[in-house]
Parts: sequence; C-alpha cells; structure tokens
Amino acid sequence: MRLKLVAVAVAALAPVVTMLAYNEIALRHQRNEEVRASAAQAARQASSEVERIVEGSHALLVSVSAMPSVRHLDVSACNEALKSVADNIPNVSTLFVIGLDGRPVCGSTAFPDGVTFSDRDYFQQILKTRDFTVGTYTQSRLSDKHVLPLAMPLMEGGIFKAIIVSGIRMDWLQNRITERGIASGDTVTIADGKGTIVARVPDAEQFVGTAIPEAYQPLIHAEQPDVIEVASQDGTERILGYRPIALPSSPLYVSAGFSKREAFAPINRATLTNTLAIIGGALFSFLAAIFIGNRFILVPISRIADVMEKWRNGQTTARTGMTGSDELAVVGATFDRLLDELDEQRHQNEEAEEERILLVRELAHRVKNGFTLVQAIARQTFSRSDPERYNSFAERLAALAGTYDLILSREGSASSIRDIVSAALRAHVASEAERIRLDGPEVVLPADTALPLSLVIHELATNATKYGSLGSEDGTVAIAWKHEGGRVFLLWTETGGSPVSAPTKRGFGSVLIERAFPAKAQARSHSDFRPEGLVFEVIFSAGEPAAKGEVETSDRHMVHSSKT
Repeated sequence: MRLKLVAVAVAALAPVVTMLAYNEIALRHQRNEEVRASAAQAARQASSEVERIVEGSHALLVSVSAMPSVRHLDVSACNEALKSVADNIPNVSTLFVIGLDGRPVCGSTAFPDGVTFSDRDYFQQILKTRDFTVGTYTQSRLSDKHVLPLAMPLMEGGIFKAIIVSGIRMDWLQNRITERGIASGDTVTIADGKGTIVARVPDAEQFVGTAIPEAYQPLIHAEQPDVIEVASQDGTERILGYRPIALPSSPLYVSAGFSKREAFAPINRATLTNTLAIIGGALFSFLAAIFIGNRFILVPISRIADVMEKWRNGQTTARTGMTGSDELAVVGATFDRLLDELDEQRHQNEEAEEERILLVRELAHRVKNGFTLVQAIARQTFSRSDPERYNSFAERLAALAGTYDLILSREGSASSIRDIVSAALRAHVASEAERIRLDGPEVVLPADTALPLSLVIHELATNATKYGSLGSEDGTVAIAWKHEGGRVFLLWTETGGSPVSAPTKRGFGSVLIERAFPAKAQARSHSDFRPEGLVFEVIFSAGEPAAKGEVETSDRHMVHSSKT
C-alpha cells in the first residue's frame, strides 16, 4: 500500500516537473532571443554613433575644401586657416593638404623635413576611387598620436588637384565609446578594414591596436549584420552582434557582446531555487503518501478516475458527486462543474451549428429570389423592345446566378476553378460535352474572384457559339489552367471553327472580359485572333496579391512555361 501511495505521489509530481522543465527551456530560449536582440540593437547604436562621427568629419573636409585659400592652394593662408579650424575641433588631430605626389602642401601644423604620405593606404585608395575614404588605424607622422585618417579629393572644375586629410583622435573616440557605459561582462569593439581594433570597452589598453582573432576576421567584411555566439579574447562566452564594413553606411566594423553568464544569471538562480523546491516537495509528498493513507487519497482519486473513464466511453451524465472542504473533494466538485460546463457547451455548439446551416440555406434562398426578381424586372423592361440584348443580359445573369449557387451550396465563400468553369458552361456542356475539354489542377478561388471568372468564361462561350468554334459542327474548345506562386494562368483555345478575324470595334463583351476582375486580383489578359480560332490568356491572383515585381516575374515565367 505504501508503495502505491508513493507511486501516486510520483505521478502527481511528474506533470509539475515536466511543466517546470518546459518553462525552464522556454525561459532560456526567450532570454537568449532577448539577449540576441539587445546585442544587435547595441551594435546598431554603436555603429550609428561611429557613422555620425565619420559623417561629421566628412562634412568638415567638405567645408575645408570650400575655403578659397585651400581651393587655390595658397600655402600661407591655407596654413593659417587649417590651424584655426583644427584648434577649435577637439576630435581632430590635424588637418592638412597633400599633393598628388604624396608631399604636404599646407596644414594645421608644421611638417617634418622630407615627410611624405604616398605610402599610406588612404592615399593609394583615394587615387583609385577619387572619393571620400576612411583609412586604417595609423600613427600620425605629424602628431605621433594614433589616429583614424579621413581623406577626400580636392577638385577644381573637375580636375583632381590635391587631397585633404584629417584624422580622428583615437583617445577621443575611445572616450566617446566609454561614456556610453556598458553592463558588467559586456563589450563594444570598433575595428578598421584590416581588423585592427581602434576602440574597445572595457580593457582598451589591452586590446586597442591589436588585430581581431583570425577566426573572426571574416565578420569584418561580411555581407550582412548578424548575431553569433563566440568565445571572446578574454575567455568570456558572449552573444555578439556585429555590423560589417560591407554595409553602405558602415565605415568601420562595430560589434557589441553580451556576457552569457551575466545575461543568464537570474535564470540560473531561479533554476537552483526551483530545483531545491522540487526536491523538498518530493520529500514532503513521499511522507504524505506514506502517512495519509488509502482513505483520503486513493479512494477519491479512484472515484474521479472512474468518472473520467465513463466520460471517455460516452457516459456524459457521469459525475463524482463529491462535496466537502477536503482538497480532493473540492477537486471532485470542481471536476463535476467542469463536466457540466462542457456538456452545456456541447449543446450550445450543436444548436449554433443547426442555426448556421439554417441561415446559409436562407441566404441561398434569398440570393436565388434576388436573381429571379432582377431577371423579371429586366424581362418586363426591355425583353420586347430589344430581345437580343435581353437574351444576352439574361444569359450573363444566369451564369452569375449559377456561380452564386455553387458557392452557397458549399456553405462557404470559395469554389474550385473546375466547378466555376463547368457552371458557367452548363448550357454549352449539356449538348456539346465532347467538344469542350477541361484540364487543370484543383484550385479554390474566393468569391470575389470566382464570380468575375464565371462571367468571363460565359462571355467567351457565348462568343464562341456566335462567331467561333462552337458555331460549327467540328469546332472544339480547350480550357486549361495552372497555379504557381499564388497566380493562376488560364488558357482558352478554340480550334476547328470558321476563320476568325479581330473585331473592328469593342463591344460590351470585350469590355467585360477586360474589366471583370477586381483590382486586387492584378489580372492581365490577352486575346490572339488566329485564323484557326481565338486563343485567350488571362493571369490573375488566386488569393492575396503579390508585390508588383513578383507578379511580373511570375507572369513571365508562367507564360513562358505555357508556350514551351
């Protein structure tokens, strides 16, 4: 008996443990996604900060290039102007102009004898691109400080005259990144195109000027930003969001890393607490199972289980009949109330289903009455004065009514293309079934597309009977369709009839065929009046409309496939 009670306790604890384990996995997954999102956001923010700094320096170079003394390379005035500008901008190390041979022309500070800049990577790059260039981590030959060179061409009337060079001070950039502040264990790293770290928080003195590890060098010029898990140089496991230089607006590589240990510390503490709680609860449950006894546990549980088994076997009137303040009695009473509610809901669902079926039938009846009334009004209005137009109108109305009948008979808002076409051709199929061929997959269309398609098919069949292949004894019509990428391609082909020629004027039927579909269907049609018979093509959306570029590409592919 004790072993059975222990087994009951274990069974009771199993769902709790499973739920806690599931919650643990879900919480860790959710936290991982949150940290990944935060890493990507931090990388974007740091990258935006760098972009603003570089854009500001670019704007400074543009302003300098507009100075008359710089534009005309007036050395004395240029020296004075550049010194004045550099003295008032704290993040700029120096400002100077160099010739196309790499030798200095003028600048904000004196140049050492024989200094040249032709070997600098930014100099070589700007000669090739003649565009604004961000260099790599460099020790300035003018100030002996580490800088990030920025250069742009000095153009005069389309002529490349010289190069204006500036440099962002690395100590100033490091201070800007440090001022942003980060949580314990997190990092922000900025590197140049060669993978040299130009700023890092924390431990800037240890990493600035060193290269990013070889394993992570591909991230610098990756095609897209991303978030990955890495083991950092300091040995910390981090979730790293990075922004590569390959992005059009990213002049430098930027990454933001979040320590996994710090990020998951609250969950780890909660996991330990929950584990201890489960162990304590298990011990208490075992003791309770041993000492409480059969009467207060096994009998009530057996009673509830018996009712559940009866319900499973279809005895929906079975109840536990348990009352009282005992916990299991409360469970039994609650279970009875739940069964009562489920039984009531089942009855309500049955009544709702009967009412829905009645309303659908009523709707079908009213729609049919509406079409009959419209037809009667039309007959009284112009059947005698213009029989031909009345007959054409009546046929179109009958095709529309047939499609509505098809939709309502299925108690839904959609019908298949095969059923729509068959309903629209019902008058022709009845006598000419062997001369009309249908070929295509099962494609279900919504009502707002099914009705226009029905009218178009009816109009084509009417024209084929009057002027085309169905007007002769040997003529045939083939209707084929296919469905790709959310678009339907339908092909109407007439053969074996009298010779066909293009109409000299557009009648109502032609306008109806062109404008029947709603705008969201993005329909496109084409009529080819070949001598052997009309070939009509129409392409339209079977559901939600695709983007314009996707529709054009899909239509070209479907038309090409149909021709091949």
